[in-house]
Amino acid sequence: MRSLPIIVVILSLLSIIIGSAMIGPESYLLGFISNNETKDISNMMYHVNSNPFNLSYADWTENWWRWTYSIPWGSNPSYDDSGVNCGQHQNGPVWFLTSSFDHPTTRTCEIPSNTAILTTLLNSECSFAEYSYLKTEQQLRECAKKIQDIVSGGSASLDGQKIPGQFMYRIQTDLFNFTLPQNNILNLSSQTTQAVADGTWLFIKPLSPGIHVLKVKGDINPTTFENVTDANQYNGPIGWNQTTTYNLIIK
Repeated sequence: MRSLPIIVVILSLLSIIIGSAMIGPESYLLGFISNNETKDISNMMYHVNSNPFNLSYADWTENWWRWTYSIPWGSNPSYDDSGVNCGQHQNGPVWFLTSSFDHPTTRTCEIPSNTAILTTLLNSECSFAEYSYLKTEQQLRECAKKIQDIVSGGSASLDGQKIPGQFMYRIQTDLFNFTLPQNNILNLSSQTTQAVADGTWLFIKPLSPGIHVLKVKGDINPTTFENVTDANQYNGPIGWNQTTTYNLIIK
């Protein structure tokens, strides 16, 4: 009779193991590592005045543009509906994520541990390559601002927790260079040009290992084609105000 509790424990363990096998190991693991506890979102975001990894916040946004424009059309993450291209040209302590164009998108992305994430709600840039009639840095600056002024706000959440608006920073860059390869997403000849960018950003500190869900969406003011003639290009926010969901697998 004294051995009865041991038998009960063994049977209980067998029941758990069999039950786990029936639902499948992937489903069991997903349920386990997705059980994120409520966290203080404020401690998970970089402040606009910070210098993550010894670069300013604004400098990192410039690098985001260099990254996204360096990737040819066929493998560019901006036009990827699954996340298969998430790792393209990614290296270093910060990975860059893009929004989606024309329709809501859910992407799955594997990111190394101890890696920060920079993404945008909506952003814009003006370059001499795209706007040949612009001749000065100030004109580029005014162009980028005009486009970004159409953005009225946005929303974001991480693991179901809303990210407060004070962590969504609008930043205009200094004049910077980027290089376009062959078959680039701007459909221009390969070249190096200068630009000024303006956008609303989220900069997330390295996440804990496991699965995290990030959702971002930018909002734009109602407008018409006629009164935003400079904003109907790829680099303007028109068409990009869709919800992008990232299932982030941190390894």
